[in-house]
Amino acid sequence: MAQKFIENGYKVCELDENPDVVVVNTCTVTNIADRKSRQVLRKVKEENPKSIIVAVGCYVQVAKKTVDDMQEIDLCLGNVEKKDIVEKVEECMKKQQKENVEIFDVNKETEFQEMGAITFSEKTRATVKVQDGCNNFCTYCLIPYARGRIRSRIKENVIKEVTEIAKKGIKEIVITGIHIASYGKDFKNDYRLIDLLEDLDKIQGIERIRLGSLEPTIVTEEFAERLSKLDSICNQFHLSLQSGCDDTLRRMNRKYSCEEFFKVTEILRKYFKDVNLTTDIIVGFPGETNEEFEKRS
Repeated sequence: MAQKFIENGYKVCELDENPDVVVVNTCTVTNIADRKSRQVLRKVKEENPKSIIVAVGCYVQVAKKTVDDMQEIDLCLGNVEKKDIVEKVEECMKKQQKENVEIFDVNKETEFQEMGAITFSEKTRATVKVQDGCNNFCTYCLIPYARGRIRSRIKENVIKEVTEIAKKGIKEIVITGIHIASYGKDFKNDYRLIDLLEDLDKIQGIERIRLGSLEPTIVTEEFAERLSKLDSICNQFHLSLQSGCDDTLRRMNRKYSCEEFFKVTEILRKYFKDVNLTTDIIVGFPGETNEEFEKRS
């Protein structure tokens, strides 16, 4: 979104520089995130009363009426409308009044939304989004409703962006998305995440490729073996476990058991020397007993 503004002659500035427009990209992964999003929106309006305050993102997508009712906000945009943010902001500026934009149902979105080539990046590392949406519907997660179903970015656009990144002298990229293990599953061919990584590994100038959070089920013998042959792949992997109890995992609607997760870690250790593994755990999942919490299956 910052890139869209830059392309239209705007300058990205800090809050204490009296901005004409303040964009708050909201989150809705937890009720705490919802509350923090509201707090930030109120705070930026208090500190910048003359600025146009724009609320965008996941919280707006799932709670538009709540956000619309906030007097501090001049414009609300969902995840689909992000690509038109400059146009919508300028319409709001011309009218000099609160703009009511209809939020498109993200679940009807079928293609990855291109935001254009990104130049607004760190000097040594660039984040490359290759996928959006999720089809898993874990029982604790609102993301499929906020981000829609899986939509993969076509390889030509990813390769083009990474090639441009390399030309700028940036040597490291981070592959990210809502559920990158699902990359390519919506394609009609058999092009998947491992195929994309093999293509990116060939790009001259890219020395390190890091992967965002991975669904453990993507790691098979074939996946790990092919991955280990890529010179630029970093040996650090984040595998989302969520619980050490199979009963809890089933209630979470996770697609693996603790034993299967353990086998995945063994596969990665087999193909990567000094592999670094990280994970995340949900503590106090609703209905979880003390006995289940203490389990380490």
